Amino acid sequence: MKTEAVRLYNKNDLRMEEFELPEITDEEILVEVISDSVCMSTYKAAILGKKHKRVPQDVDVHPIIVGHEFSGNIVQVGSKYKDQFKAGDKFALQPALNYKGSMWSPGYSYRYFGGDATYNVIPPEVMELGCFLNYQGETYYEASLAEPMSCIIGAFHASYHTSMGSYEHRMGIVEGGKMALLAAAGPMGLGAIDYALHAERRPALLVVTDVDEEKIARARLIFTAAEAKECGVELVFVNTQGVEDVPAHLRALTGDTGFDDVFVFTPIKPVVEQGDQILGRDGCLNFFAGPTDPNFGAELNLYNVHYGSTHIMGTTGGNTADLLESLKLTEEKKINPAVMVTHIGGLDSVAETVLNLPHIPGGKKLIYTHIKMELTAIVEFAEKGVSEPHFARLAEIVSNNKGLWCAEAESYLLKYWR
Repeated sequence: MKTEAVRLYNKNDLRMEEFELPEITDEEILVEVISDSVCMSTYKAAILGKKHKRVPQDVDVHPIIVGHEFSGNIVQVGSKYKDQFKAGDKFALQPALNYKGSMWSPGYSYRYFGGDATYNVIPPEVMELGCFLNYQGETYYEASLAEPMSCIIGAFHASYHTSMGSYEHRMGIVEGGKMALLAAAGPMGLGAIDYALHAERRPALLVVTDVDEEKIARARLIFTAAEAKECGVELVFVNTQGVEDVPAHLRALTGDTGFDDVFVFTPIKPVVEQGDQILGRDGCLNFFAGPTDPNFGAELNLYNVHYGSTHIMGTTGGNTADLLESLKLTEEKKINPAVMVTHIGGLDSVAETVLNLPHIPGGKKLIYTHIKMELTAIVEFAEKGVSEPHFARLAEIVSNNKGLWCAEAESYLLKYWR
């Protein structure tokens, strides 16, 4: 079986190539990849190459397939798993393997296993860990986006709180508490807003900050104050650009008691320090955004750590239970991962997209691996539709859906773009 894939050879060296996949063993599964959403973590691997902890040292000789947020169809099943999986079914994947303490993961470490490809071989450890999942959902993109949503869900579950005189850590955000999402009008922040509003455990106050008014305006359009109120949440957006004393301004929104749960969505020192400064008693700060600088740091108030029981933590990725929760909430129409997506592209756009990701505005970039298509912002569909009928039809479809990617748009793309 031949596959076409985007492979990493070393830092800043991504190549789209066609090559032969090996025959699967009795413990492996051959799959067809349909969609993959591009993650900032892939950019980090691409610019670091061998210096990245998940990338093998022989990547220049044995390149790896990039991409780890993917979904598709099962093509062939090894004999060991024929009772669990069958050809023709859809699949979803939890890429955070942590197999026997190894950091290996699809999209970083495997020669034949990664999202930016037409076909893949799923290795035995993925099934052994229960990370390869049958998927019954309508769309492929929702299964691809279940992975980034699982990272958000895992972060919410990993937050913890304590009581004076007790050594017990109560896991999860404070229900009915005060939550701040800092620098959160980007894709992962929008996913966090969606989950905070519609998960079983919700805050009473949700404050979302950013410095980009265009992003904030889009977030307000997607998540209205009226919808949040129906969910029992007071939703407040704050553009901190030009605010003289950001921590004081944000604390004032809590009656100066501070926040129970704070999530930081960018690795920028002043933003991390703002998060620390707005914590209330027993407040938990989750440094969600992974930095590329191994020496990245920020100043924290250790007086408050000692006397106010404030604490800091970080999460990277989610587990399989988090991914299953994401899929369940999506299937029940309680969350809509499409809020994260702003661009659509084909396999031929992957290398350029990944290497320039920090400089491409908007949210998630969704790739359909069996098509050739320049990465295109959803808001540009109508303009391109003047000369390209397929874009005109896609523009019409998304305009009827708050400007968001949707099942009808995916179905049209897969049927006609080929």
